[in-house]
Amino acid sequence: MAEAYCVKCRKKVEIKNPKKVKLKNGKPALKGSCPKCGTGVFRIGAA
Repeated sequence: MAEAYCVKCRKKVEIKNPKKVKLKNGKPALKGSCPKCGTGVFRIGAA
C-alpha cells in the first residue's frame, strides 16, 4: 500500500481508500484519508 504524511498525526500512514487522480500538469497522484484520524492525505507521483 501507498503511504502519505498525515499533518494531524505528524507521521507517515497508509492511505485509506486511495483514489488515483491526475494533477493539472499531468502528473499522477493518490488521494485518500488517514485511517486513524480521518484527515485527508495526498501523495504526489505515486500512482
